[in-house]
Amino acid sequence: MPASHVTVEGKKYMWDGETYPGEKEAGEAKKKYEADGFEVQVVNEEGQVAVYTRRVVTEIVLEGAPP
Repeated sequence: MPASHVTVEGKKYMWDGETYPGEKEAGEAKKKYEADGFEVQVVNEEGQVAVYTRRVVTEIVLEGAPP
């Protein structure tokens, strides 16, 4: 099982929870995540390919009445 997160160049990426049979399938997932605004790292460990993602929060929306 891949690690729940990896750190690359000081940035923390979270595992998407899937293991992919090969680089091709992981590449397809990577394209989808990038289209949704995520930064993506593909890691091949012990014969398993995992995709790790991160996205910087640009807006915070609060719901409900203030306390």
